Parts: sequence; C-alpha cells; structure tokens
Amino acid sequence: MRTDAEKQVVAIALITAVCLLGDSMLYIVLPIYWKSFGLSSLWQVGILLSINRFVRLPLNPLVGWLYQRISKRTGILIAVGLAGITTCSYGVANGFWLLFFMRCLWGVAWSFLRLGGFLTVLEAADQHNRGFLIGKYNGLWGVGGLTGMLAGGLLADSIGIEAMTLMFGAAALFSIPFVIRHIPDHFSTNAQRVDASISAYKHVWLQKNVLPVMVSGLMMSMAFFGIYMSTLSRLIEVNYSDSISLFGIVFGSATLAGMIQAIRWSWDPFLAPRFGQLSDQTTGRTPMLITALFLGSVWFAILPFQLPLLVWFLVLLLLQLTWTMLVTVTDSLATDVASTSYKVVVMTTYTVVVDVGAAIGPTFGYIVNEVFNISVLYWVTGGLLFSLGVYLSCNYIYKTGKENSPT
Repeated sequence: MRTDAEKQVVAIALITAVCLLGDSMLYIVLPIYWKSFGLSSLWQVGILLSINRFVRLPLNPLVGWLYQRISKRTGILIAVGLAGITTCSYGVANGFWLLFFMRCLWGVAWSFLRLGGFLTVLEAADQHNRGFLIGKYNGLWGVGGLTGMLAGGLLADSIGIEAMTLMFGAAALFSIPFVIRHIPDHFSTNAQRVDASISAYKHVWLQKNVLPVMVSGLMMSMAFFGIYMSTLSRLIEVNYSDSISLFGIVFGSATLAGMIQAIRWSWDPFLAPRFGQLSDQTTGRTPMLITALFLGSVWFAILPFQLPLLVWFLVLLLLQLTWTMLVTVTDSLATDVASTSYKVVVMTTYTVVVDVGAAIGPTFGYIVNEVFNISVLYWVTGGLLFSLGVYLSCNYIYKTGKENSPT
C-alpha cells in the first residue's frame, strides 16, 4: 500500500508526464520533418530543441522565489495551461520564430513542473527512502516521454503533425481537474523564507559535495537529455537509412528512434525506483555514479560504428539502462545536499545547471555534426563522460582515504 508521501509524488509525476507529451514528441519528429514545420536549415532544429532550456536559466531562480509565495497548486496550474497551449501550437505555428516563441513558453511551464516535483519529493522523503522516491518520480513522469516519443513518431507518419499536436495539447489541458484534486493548495514547506537571497545562492557553492553533484548534473543532462535525445533519429538516418526493415516490417527513422527511446521510458517506472533503493543502501551513491559514467562513455564510443543492426540495438539499450541509473543517482545526490539546508536554493541551482547541460546539448550536437560528423560528436561525448568518471573516482578515493586515515 502506498504511503501518503508516495501518493503525493505519484500525483505530481503523472501530471508532469501528460504535460511532457508535446516536448518529447519534438525530439523525434522535428529532426526528420523539419521542413514541414517551416524551417529552412538543420541548425534551426538545434536552436528550437535548446531554447526552452536556455530561457529557464534566468527563470528557475524566479520560479524558486515564486514557490515561496504561491501554492504548489497555483504553480502547477500555470504549468499545465502553458503546456497545453504550446503543444497545440506546434502543429499550426509554422515558421522558425513562432515556434521559437512557443518553445520559450514551454520552458516556463517546465520550470514550474520540475521544481514543483523536486520540492514535493523533498517534503515527502527522508534519508531512508529519498533515492526510492526520486526513482519513482523520475520513472513515472518518464511515461510522458515514452508516450510522446513512441506515439509521436507513429502518429506523425500516419495522421499528420497538426492532428497529433492538438491531441497531445488537449490531453495536457484535461489534466487540470486532476491538479485541483490532488495537488495541495499550500506553500512549499521551507523554514528559511530568506533562502532565495543572492547570498544564499553564493553560500550553496561552499557546501560539501555541491560542486561534484552540479558538474555531474551538467554532464548527464548534456549527454543524454541534450545530445542523445536530439540526435538519435539523425544517427539512425545517417548510419543506416531513413527507413529500416526489421523483422519484415519497414520503419521510418523517426518511428524507430521513438520506439527505441520509448523502451527506456517504459522500464523507468520499474527500474528507476530499484536503482534508487540500491543507492539508499550503506554503500552510497557515488560508486554507482562513477560506474554509470564509465559505462556510458563506452556505449557512446561504440554507437557511431555500423554494427549489425541487432547488435547496435543492444548497445542502445545498454546506453539507455545506464541513463536510467545515472539520472536516478545524480538527482538523489542533489536532494541529499538539499535536505540539509537551503532546500529551494540548492534545487533551483541544480535545475539551472541541468538546464544548462540540456540546452547546450542539441546546439553543440548539430554544430559538431555540420562541422565534422555525427560520429565525432558521439566520441567526444563519450570522452567527456569518461573524464568526469576519472575526476570523481580520484575525488572519492581521496576522501575515503582521508576519512579512514588515523588522526
């Protein structure tokens, strides 16, 4: 039976999932059907997939400040309304600048959703179940990514972009009664109302373990939420073709990319809480994080090679399994730091850092793709993850040795 704390986490996660449909669909559909959206160049794809994250950089501190002055219900209602409007617009707002504006509005919506979710977990969790609830939260809102990517690729190939975006937008708006019923109409419980001051943001960086957590969040989001999500359909198209025959069925590259990434979202509700539970144990989260970074670097390095298709799919699945582990552990480490003091400030800073990585990813990816090629992009990404794994390993060994040394 679910506890009241778990029910709160489940509610905010499912609302986020519905609002995420339109955004996750774009990562599959836009790199393939960019001309249908009125775009004139591939670099515009990278900008549109990044701009919603760039606008969140100055917005996240503002949203953190607002969550100390408005109820969580009000914040989530703002997010749901904006998510419905922007998703409906994707199919009818033809042209780069209209889409640019709508992606900026979606950035506002996601700021309210993401910070509201993190604060819900912080209020509901303790040191014994924080990793589990983070995994539960991430896994359930990932269902939106599953549906958006899988259904987005299929529906774009069948009923068209306009009808699909109107369906997804309506689904977000229909979740408003669910918000009113399940999201509490009270302020975020944080004893430190002055916690959003400029001095508080400066003090956060002096806290123990903050820098490694923030750097890990940056690299995780850049590699997976930025580069991988925005370029997978392009990688399939370049390395194989724009249509692939698998088990006698022909799939478009957009559909196939959606199906592959949807597999990850489908197992997240089950595997992410398990990874979280493992990290809650006495061995700690840092060894799991280091392991995930080294594994991710290997899979990124292998992907550009034209392997037999089934072998290549296996590597993709292993990469996505590593992604699930990495997101769960990194988010759990961030909430560990936030649980001691400055909750809103720490989580706001973390969401800003994650957004920086996710914003850099698509733009960096498509620039490298045009200047070099997509293989170089994936090798560079693997190298960055490997370098971070080496840094964290040295830091962990040093700290462990210092703690165990006689005084």
